[in-house]
Amino acid sequence: MKPNFTLRLRVFNLNCWGIPYLSKHRADRVKRLGDFLNMESFDLALLEEVWSEQDFQYLRQKLLPTYPAAHYFRSGIIGSGLCVFSKHPIQEFTQHVFTLNGYPYMIHHCDWFCGKAVGLLVLHLSGLVLNAYVTHLHAEYNRQKDTYLAHRVAQAWELAQFIQAELMREEFLPHHLGSSSHTSKKADVVLLCGDLNLHPKDLGCRLLKEWTGLHDAYLETRDFKGSEEGCTMVPKNCYVKHQELGPFPLGIRIDYVLYKAVSGLYIFCKTFKTTTGHDPYSGPPFSDHEALMATLCVRHSPPQHNPSPTHGPAESSPLTSVLREAWAEVDQGMAQAHWWATMAGYAVGLGLLLLALLCALAAGGWIREAALLLWTPSVGLVLGAGAFYLFHVQEAKGLCRTRAELQHVLGRAREAQDLGPESQPALLLGQQERERAEEQ
Repeated sequence: MKPNFTLRLRVFNLNCWGIPYLSKHRADRVKRLGDFLNMESFDLALLEEVWSEQDFQYLRQKLLPTYPAAHYFRSGIIGSGLCVFSKHPIQEFTQHVFTLNGYPYMIHHCDWFCGKAVGLLVLHLSGLVLNAYVTHLHAEYNRQKDTYLAHRVAQAWELAQFIQAELMREEFLPHHLGSSSHTSKKADVVLLCGDLNLHPKDLGCRLLKEWTGLHDAYLETRDFKGSEEGCTMVPKNCYVKHQELGPFPLGIRIDYVLYKAVSGLYIFCKTFKTTTGHDPYSGPPFSDHEALMATLCVRHSPPQHNPSPTHGPAESSPLTSVLREAWAEVDQGMAQAHWWATMAGYAVGLGLLLLALLCALAAGGWIREAALLLWTPSVGLVLGAGAFYLFHVQEAKGLCRTRAELQHVLGRAREAQDLGPESQPALLLGQQERERAEEQ
């Protein structure tokens, strides 16, 4: 690369609200979105909530002349809803499905059936390696009583860990793929777009930013045009119900473009735009979310600039604080999961006792008809409570794993900061207790 090298990257992100049979004017909105993307010719378009694979195939055919590379990330029963369209060849792609993703019995929320995930694609642009991520975290349905908060914090941590792991990994490539060395080059630029379902000051958002060192395009841009305070769900949008905004009448900001550069490079957001309740040409909106459009510039880092470091152990007090908060929230969620598993275990025992009693009554000929009548609901109780028990045991194990990882990082953080024993949080367990908790 030349010393005065500058790379410009134009990025588009949108939660498309593409629920078959339920989302209003879905076909028309997808058609107009395709027309807009062709007209604007972004380098990358990253989309969420494209739940119908037919919609993806339609967009792929429509965008093929402008975006020859595309990928749809499949997971779960319904699908992740994530897809990407690129002007540049995709060198690699992979995905990570979040361990925790709501509850299967909350059918009206559907998150568990979707297989929420993070997708990664690797691009080579002018000699640089770009890791571009697209994601969609669990929705927040009630801010005052957020049943899914621990799951969303765990997802934010998994997302941060996935980004760091992919950033640091060295992947062995087969020689027939044309690699000139045994390992592929590490990423120079990291880009994360998606619907995080997190407000800027929410725990999960702070955890993600602090651990990865990612910068927020809205906060860092030199030129912003769009909705007030960068909100991505606004009351002007005809598809947004005012009760969805809750105590935020001006709107909420839950969709993001985040980025950072490593390897002696400097990245900044030159322009950042959002739609404002309608499409960029004042037509009907593309979705109930606002679209994000960012122009990022990458160049060699001047001596006075320090590119974003790759995080290992936590070294700053803000990060230590947010890690403690996350540990406490996940620990609380784990205790709740254990409680539900215990209650379900009692229900299974009660059901089995009832079945044994009914068998005895039927065998003895006493009230045979009543025993047979109660047999089916008793079997249903055992099966339903058993499934409930198994799910919450699995949930508790997933939260326990997240808690152990956060606890380990906190220990490393205290070592890095050379904190005394008096500064250690009383909630943290000893190493032996941690190992026993993980085994359980």
